[in-house]
Amino acid sequence: MSKASIIGAYNTPFGAFVKKDKATGLVTDTRTYYDLLIEAGRGAIADAGLDAKDIDAVYVGSCSPGTFINQEHVAPLAAEIDPALRFKPMTRCECACASSSVALYDAIYAIEANRYRNVLVIGVEKMNLLPTPQMTHVLACSSHWPSEGSKGWSFPMLFAAYAKGYQKQYGLSPEDLEKMLWTAGALCYKNGAENPLAHVRNGPQTLEEIRALSQPDEKGKCKNLMIAAPLRLHDCSLVTDGAAALVVTQTANVSNRARAVEIAGIGHSAERLAENVRPNMYELMAGKDAVAKAYKEAGITAADIDFAEVHDCFTINMILSPEALGLAQDGRG
Repeated sequence: MSKASIIGAYNTPFGAFVKKDKATGLVTDTRTYYDLLIEAGRGAIADAGLDAKDIDAVYVGSCSPGTFINQEHVAPLAAEIDPALRFKPMTRCECACASSSVALYDAIYAIEANRYRNVLVIGVEKMNLLPTPQMTHVLACSSHWPSEGSKGWSFPMLFAAYAKGYQKQYGLSPEDLEKMLWTAGALCYKNGAENPLAHVRNGPQTLEEIRALSQPDEKGKCKNLMIAAPLRLHDCSLVTDGAAALVVTQTANVSNRARAVEIAGIGHSAERLAENVRPNMYELMAGKDAVAKAYKEAGITAADIDFAEVHDCFTINMILSPEALGLAQDGRG
């Protein structure tokens, strides 16, 4: 079986690439989905030191573009990166927040099967063209619609259920839970401040700053609004526009190993979608299963991990993810 290595990478900046006229409600797209996809794809191919003709296939990860930008069937858009990509196989992958991760997973499959030598993987999202209520609805379509989305559940509410389950399971006081969530949020903002491509680079970077924003002012107003108890504004990531791309190749074909990153292990696991049929809501059960698969394939344990980047859509998920990775004890994320 051929192993896979990353030989090229590119990230666009992330942000709200729209102009909104509050008076008229007119929304102008300043950096389109199409622009982002093409920029990321071209950048990754150039970073890999390849020509577009060297790419054998393209996988595009994208969540709900049909409702976000009225464009289904987005994979063929990659043909606009370069005329040499015309007639290459192109496939869209969808898995909610993990859409581009699954695109990479499928690209690795194809390389390991010796189907392709060089594969371009692109993740792209354009979320800010819609008004907040409509955008919230689109995201809720990635929940279990009969029992959640159709009942008015939003994604902040779903992750609030995790926070409540976590608090109950580990006997945390409201104050202790707040401290944990705010500490996670401060770290997210600190990392963003150090990343020139981040959507937010000026957020509160300490627990004390977030605590201060959570206190009512003399008019009784609070800047860190409660969104879905116990999750507040600074516990919830912004919706963003942006794209990222990788070029993956067979490790045996790597010419410059100093710039290549071999993928030692990868895991993919899915639990039942509806939260009301899951055994618990205080751990990432599918996450733990996927981690075990990845560690086994790589031949390592959590003790071998030096650096981790985790999904911080909500602060509770940033706490649950290190626990799923085995980098923290359960209840101590």
